[in-house]
Amino acid sequence: MGKEHALFISNHRSDIDWLVGWILAQRAGCLGNALAIIKKSLSYIPVLGWSMWFSGYIILERRWDKDENTLKAGFQELNNFPSAFWLALFPEGTRFTQAKLQAAQEYAASAQLPVPKNVLIPRTKGFVTAVHQLRSFVPAIYNVTVAIPKTEPAPTMLRMLRGRSSVVHIHIERHLMQDLPETGSGISQWCKDIFVAKDALLERHLATGAFTDKEFHESIRTKKSLVVVLTLSCLIFYGAVKLLEWCPFSWKEAAFCVVFLAIVMIIMHILILASQSECSNPPHKEPKRDRLQQSLLPK
Repeated sequence: MGKEHALFISNHRSDIDWLVGWILAQRAGCLGNALAIIKKSLSYIPVLGWSMWFSGYIILERRWDKDENTLKAGFQELNNFPSAFWLALFPEGTRFTQAKLQAAQEYAASAQLPVPKNVLIPRTKGFVTAVHQLRSFVPAIYNVTVAIPKTEPAPTMLRMLRGRSSVVHIHIERHLMQDLPETGSGISQWCKDIFVAKDALLERHLATGAFTDKEFHESIRTKKSLVVVLTLSCLIFYGAVKLLEWCPFSWKEAAFCVVFLAIVMIIMHILILASQSECSNPPHKEPKRDRLQQSLLPK
């Protein structure tokens, strides 16, 4: 891992699944080349969203008539990427909530599909486009399954910003891109089958607390990352001190800076709250029509 281009697909379990991907990439040695496909609203979050935009993340509007060309253009830009990258894609298209699960179960039952218990039904248009565009230069797909232990609280961005730790369990499978079907329908079915297997894997984890009977390997933070964080912190502190020495602020200027930072933090807090899984809009349900109305509708 970290030595090859890879398409990284995962279930979308929490508000900070992107951070799980970053941690995996950091420990695989390719954090600087970790990219993702994200919705446009995330790019507005101060600092975090801006960094994603500057890093070259593929930003979608959730309108296929616009997003199809955006995806293809973004994938083509990766063709000449100078070093190994990971591109994260969440085929479910939205974060897991009980309301969305109920809607997915109702749809699966009506369409005679396997009824999920722990995942949503994947939306495969983006995945099919990704495979078609990337298979010539991306050799592997990393199928990642994220589970939250029953005894642990759900990880959220606010919990992280408050300095509280979270625990997640991760299962990774490597698939060769060349082994995937050639047709769009075949690729779509492959993705759906992966999520059926992922659902069974999560069901096992829910029952036993583990994905498999194999030995569990704990991912430990490397000393290198600690050195980098400490070094950057010292440089930022030193730079701030020197800036104050060279450009002393008046009380009015200092007050303005404090107020500005407070406003940024408030906006960031509001956007984070609005982006949490619990605040997601419930699935839209069309009103049911009786048989007489249905018989009168034109076909």
